[in-house]
Amino acid sequence: MRTTWGSATDRGRVRALNEDALLAHPPVFLVADGMGGHEAGDVASRLAVEEFARLAGLSTVDPSDLHACFRSAAQRIRAAFERKEGGTTVSGVALGEHDGAAHWLVFNVGDSRVYRWADGELAQLTVDHSVVQELVDSGALSREAAEQHPERHVLTRALGTGADPEPDYWMLPARPGDRLLVCSDGVTGELTPAEVAAVLAGAGGAGEAATELVRRAVEAGGRDNATAVVVDAAPVADDSPEWLAFGAGPADKTWDETVDGATVPRPRSHQEDPR
Repeated sequence: MRTTWGSATDRGRVRALNEDALLAHPPVFLVADGMGGHEAGDVASRLAVEEFARLAGLSTVDPSDLHACFRSAAQRIRAAFERKEGGTTVSGVALGEHDGAAHWLVFNVGDSRVYRWADGELAQLTVDHSVVQELVDSGALSREAAEQHPERHVLTRALGTGADPEPDYWMLPARPGDRLLVCSDGVTGELTPAEVAAVLAGAGGAGEAATELVRRAVEAGGRDNATAVVVDAAPVADDSPEWLAFGAGPADKTWDETVDGATVPRPRSHQEDPR
């Protein structure tokens, strides 16, 4: 297979600065949505990207590589905010290998998301670490009601807040025709799953898809920073000597350096038991 990718980000119509950051460099593609306001959320998301960027250029990675980045990023974030709170979500996908075949390594802390568009269907691969997700899981709240819940931005896990990071990991085969989306809640908070699916189905290239998703999110209200990274998998020619080749996608769209926080950590009194 080969991969092509594209990315876009926008501060939106309400926030004064952009606390989102992204990494789109094989074998890692991720979005970090910072929280804590100016000189907190934007710094936290940048520090996370810097740590994961250490994996850029490798042929493949494994979960231990990703977890080492989570740990080092958490340490740097906690050191940066000794007297105030700051943190970030981190969601993404990396290219790995299992039994000689290409696999996607999906990872998540927080409520940014990873989706896969394949065979005409959109599947959410990650599970939000949020108060409303827990209510939905328990049956106390419907998904429709969750979209309007006053605590929909309150997280139960985030990178750099409290105990050591507790990311979730998934591994699934990478197939030609897969289109993966990594995005912040500034996209999913404005667009329905059907609208996201329509863009992923209709866009010709990964860069076009990412740009269109962010554009629509801003036009729909733009109440938060909106960031999207799209990765496509396609077969390579039979005579290719590599099992996985990386094709360069469109250049990343630039984004504002600084936005007052939308995503917030759960209050300390509600934090999960770190044990």
